[in-house]
Amino acid sequence: MAVVSVTVNGRLYEVACDDSQVDKVRHLAGVLDERAQILLGQLGVQPEARILVMIGLMLADELAEAKAELQEARARLGSVTHKDSGLADGLVAFARRIEAIAERLEHA
Repeated sequence: MAVVSVTVNGRLYEVACDDSQVDKVRHLAGVLDERAQILLGQLGVQPEARILVMIGLMLADELAEAKAELQEARARLGSVTHKDSGLADGLVAFARRIEAIAERLEHA
């Protein structure tokens, strides 16, 4: 098991993860730090806990939107006829993309 040092909002955190997940953890911490910097730029100095909760809410909202888009795409895909296979292929690709986004957000 690896221990990764990440910085979010100027604060260092030690995070344990599987050796194969080190790069992913660093990337996700970078996403959190970017969000923190955006919020701090908009709101000014805020308590750390509040910033982290707000980031969590933003990511949860994005995940909910991605899941809704995925459901909508699946519903449209289900109603596509055989002659519309080109459209179906496009929707399948779109659904896979949404699923990948949702998966990343779930593990963020």
